[in-house]
Amino acid sequence: MSNLQSSIERLSALGQVERDPNAREIFLEFRDQLTQGKIRAAEKIGAAGDPGRWSVNAWVKQGILLGFRLGALAEMPAGLSFVDKDTFPARQFSVDDRVRVVPGGSSVRTGAYVAPSVICMPPMFINVGAYVDEGTMVDSHALVGSCAQVGKRVHLSAAAQIGGVLEPVNAAPVIVEDDVLVGGNCGIFEGTLVRARAVLGAGTILTRATPLYDLVRGEVYRATADAPLEVPENAVVVPGSRAVNKGSAAHWNLSLYTPVIVKYRDDKTDRGVELEDWLR
Repeated sequence: MSNLQSSIERLSALGQVERDPNAREIFLEFRDQLTQGKIRAAEKIGAAGDPGRWSVNAWVKQGILLGFRLGALAEMPAGLSFVDKDTFPARQFSVDDRVRVVPGGSSVRTGAYVAPSVICMPPMFINVGAYVDEGTMVDSHALVGSCAQVGKRVHLSAAAQIGGVLEPVNAAPVIVEDDVLVGGNCGIFEGTLVRARAVLGAGTILTRATPLYDLVRGEVYRATADAPLEVPENAVVVPGSRAVNKGSAAHWNLSLYTPVIVKYRDDKTDRGVELEDWLR
């Protein structure tokens, strides 16, 4: 266990953490490492080429929550006038960061890792604890919630919502692996895991309570008490519906929304979702 982890866990257990004279200094070291991507809220465990599993670093979430406990309101002039916790100011990017933030209404909180070559189209927001890896595009009106983990070369299309899971601290965040396309107005919530190269059609909503029907393999995927809803690698998911055959719903011919896997990614799909290199 690292010294930083031990310090964060110790401070998190204190009833009045603000009385510890070293608390803010420890938190600022933690925040810097979080911003630089040296620590993260969840990590993939497994050998190269293995789908692997994701492990939650609960102590990192404790550290983020600690920042809110330690923070005081402070004015943050940055175009508009903002008032927020002084422990999580808006990040200031420079050319050296190699992150392209297009002007107009976007914000990234300090404590979020944004890798070089990420593109942020206005307006968008990346919250504390999020991890956004290389070559990803965060399009207009997209949200990357607290502690969400977004892989390499992901395209979060306009108005996509990647939900945050900060509490409880041992809960898995939303995870979107490498080369995923998230279509416009999609919502991924409650710790859902989207495996590499999946494609989510516009308007697809994924939650713990949402069963995912696989028309190709004849399977139904659901979250369990121990695992989130998981979208298989290369799956192409679109919004669908299923009939309700009970009670008045059957009489009224009602149906409920459900996501549906209609195919698995192939060359035709790749051509349809490929981003031009110059956009990156």
